[in-house]
Amino acid sequence: MQNYWFPAKRYGWGWGPPHTWQGWLVLVIFVALLVLGAVILVGHQTAYFVVYAIILCGGLVLICYVTGEPPSWRWRKK
Repeated sequence: MQNYWFPAKRYGWGWGPPHTWQGWLVLVIFVALLVLGAVILVGHQTAYFVVYAIILCGGLVLICYVTGEPPSWRWRKK
């Protein structure tokens, strides 16, 4: 069994909270960069911030896809 940074969610599609320190580090860096971008860009260039946030989110999804458990739809069992 591999040690995934981001495990798959129990229900739905995607990843849950990180299980390793590397995953937490990625998440902390993501939030720090998002806040820094908000402080610098929102007051002057809101459109640039939106593009910046989309790029950051895409990077986070890519990291989750590469280092996380393979995503698939998980449904609640009746």
